[in-house]
Amino acid sequence: MELPFIRQRCGGLVILAKMRYKKTGALRRRPSFIDGRFAAFTLMALGSITVSFGGLIIRSVEQADEWQLVFFRSLGMLFSVTILVTARYRRHFFSRLRDIGWQGGVGAVLVAIASISFVQSVANTTVANALFMLCAIPFFSAALARLFLKEALPLRTILAMLVAMVGVVVMLGEGIGVGSMYGNIMGLLTALSFATYAVIVRWRRDVDMLPTLILSSLIIMVIGALVSGGRLDAPVRDIALCFLWGGVLSGFANWMFIAASRRLIAAEVTLVMLLEVVFGPIWVWLFVNEVPTKLTLFGGLLIIFAVIFRGAAEIWIGKRV
Repeated sequence: MELPFIRQRCGGLVILAKMRYKKTGALRRRPSFIDGRFAAFTLMALGSITVSFGGLIIRSVEQADEWQLVFFRSLGMLFSVTILVTARYRRHFFSRLRDIGWQGGVGAVLVAIASISFVQSVANTTVANALFMLCAIPFFSAALARLFLKEALPLRTILAMLVAMVGVVVMLGEGIGVGSMYGNIMGLLTALSFATYAVIVRWRRDVDMLPTLILSSLIIMVIGALVSGGRLDAPVRDIALCFLWGGVLSGFANWMFIAASRRLIAAEVTLVMLLEVVFGPIWVWLFVNEVPTKLTLFGGLLIIFAVIFRGAAEIWIGKRV
C-alpha cells in the first residue's frame, strides 16, 4: 500500500538531487577551468622567470669551461629530478622511467642538444643575443604541433603570438649582429630542439615525462666528460653555481613546464617561455653591467604584454564559462 508513495518520494528526491547537481556542477566548472588553464599559465610564467637567471650564472662562473658547465649543471639536475621522481613514485620509480617510451628517449636527446647548444651560444655571444634566438621557439612549436598534432590555434593565441613576433623582430633587428655567427647558430639550434621537445611532451601528456630529464642529464654528463677529456676539476664556487642552476632553477622550471604542458597547447606553453628571453638580459644588465639597447628593452616589453594579454584572455574566457 505504501510502495507507490515511497516510489513517488524517492523519485522526487532523485529529481531534486539532479537539479542541485546541475547548479553546483555549473559552479564547479568555472573554478576548475580557471584553476587548470590559468594556473598552468602562472606555473609557466614562474618557471620561465626562474630559469632566466641561467645567463647570469654563466656570466658569474670564473674558471669552468663550457663542457664543465654542462656537466655539473646536469649533475645537479640529475640529483634534483631523481629525488622528485623517487618521492612521487617511490618503488615505481623504474616503471615510470620505462613509461616514457621511445618518445621520452627522443625527448631526452633533444633536451641534451638544447642544453649543450644554449651554453655554447651564451659562451660565444652576449646573453641577450643568445636569448633572442629562443624567441623562435613558439613559432617552431606552433608549426610542428599543427603539422603533427593537428592542434588548432585559438584567435587569442594567434594575436598574442603576433604581438610577441613584433617584439622579436625589434629585438633581433637591434641585436642580431652583436654576437658571432656560431653563437647565433647554436641559439637557433636550442630553439628548434626545445620546440620539438615541447611538442613531444604535449603529445604524451597522458604520461609523466619528468623522468625524461633524468635520461637527458645522463646523456649530457657522458658527452661533457668525453669532450672535456675527463678534466672536471672546476673550482668549488663554479660547481656550486652549476648545481644552483641545474638542481634548483632548471629543475624547478622543467617541472613547471611539464606540469603546464598537460593543460596548454604547445604554442601557448612556448609563448609564455618568452619571459625568459625578456628577463635574462635584465639580470645581466643589473648585476654584470652587460647593457641591452633601448630597442631590446622595447621589444621585451612587447613580449611581456603579449604574455599578459594571453593570460588575461584566459581569465576572461573562464569567467564566461
